[in-house]
Amino acid sequence: MAAVALVLSGCANQGGGQQQGGGPQAGAPSQPTDAVLPAGDGQGRCAPGTSIAYTGTIAGQNAALGIAIVNAVQLAVDQHNAANPNCQVTLVRADTGGTPDTAVGPVTAVINNPQVLGIVGLPFSGESRAVGPALNAAGLVNITPSATNPALSTNGWTNFFRGLGNDAVQGPAIARYIQQRLNAQNVCVIKDDSDYGIGLAQQVTQALGPAATCQADVRTNQREFSAVIGQVQQANPQAIFYSGYYQEASPLVQQLRDAGVQTPFIGPDGVKDEQFVVNAAGAADGALLSCPCVPQEGFTDFTNAYRQAFGVPPQTYSAEGYDATTILLQGIDRGAADRAALLNFVRSYNGQGLTKRFQWSPTGELTQTPVYMYRVQGNQIVTDSQI
Repeated sequence: MAAVALVLSGCANQGGGQQQGGGPQAGAPSQPTDAVLPAGDGQGRCAPGTSIAYTGTIAGQNAALGIAIVNAVQLAVDQHNAANPNCQVTLVRADTGGTPDTAVGPVTAVINNPQVLGIVGLPFSGESRAVGPALNAAGLVNITPSATNPALSTNGWTNFFRGLGNDAVQGPAIARYIQQRLNAQNVCVIKDDSDYGIGLAQQVTQALGPAATCQADVRTNQREFSAVIGQVQQANPQAIFYSGYYQEASPLVQQLRDAGVQTPFIGPDGVKDEQFVVNAAGAADGALLSCPCVPQEGFTDFTNAYRQAFGVPPQTYSAEGYDATTILLQGIDRGAADRAALLNFVRSYNGQGLTKRFQWSPTGELTQTPVYMYRVQGNQIVTDSQI
């Protein structure tokens, strides 16, 4: 297992390859020439102790997704501090465990730390919903690089900003891909019990319409899926969409293949992690993985710096986390010395990042929301196409 993980860490997300159905090679975007970077102009000034925080899973459930983000946040802070001797920003790490129940305590500690002016997080929709009211009451600007449930921006929170497209964008894109690219008109939608899984499944099911002929449910931490597999076998679908995280997707796809079910398996961004491939032990080969994240292999400087710092290439939502951190650092460099000032800076921000142009609606949704499809090719996750 360790050997496989080492191979994957050197290969994951090194995109390209043939699209599903033998289409042309899918190219990753290059770094925009006008991308705002963490170093800024090197003239930043701020008070000693000025801090931002990463709030999200580090050692809890589906921790690999959180580690990919917090590493990128750390890289951005380190690059900023190296270039700005008069503004040394501290990164506070708050491990939420990745669940609504475990997130409250760490987030409360961040709120009670007056030196923290803004946060990058929370990665998951369920924990975001649980602590959102407290963050909003504290006026603590919150840029999530990965939480996609559309309802998060409908709560009237004035501090919430999403650094990617939500599931109302991703869900219909997945459905179109399944029906138009895979020519599947009989689809089984399987969802977990998380806010993320339930919300995305609803979006995909609605977009599929009559083609969503099979529905099944799994539980967080479930490891045995014979009942679900029985439902799938009875429905005999042309495609399977799983709405949830890699922790359950790996044994599910493995048991599906062991039972002789070779139907195309499609997962979302919560599954798009090298641990899905490792834990599935070969059964993930050929799986398709959607994500409102931009392929990172074209961002050469960022990829090389991340690899040098952490020994592995950037993973899912690393670049989005890097962009979110850059925006907070830009605000601090430009004189935002308290939470209210940094919140106002983000609210009116309009700038190019690595992944997209960042400009938000009054509800915290982006004006640019690209979605890509990736696929598992052997032991690698490679880019399929923008969808």
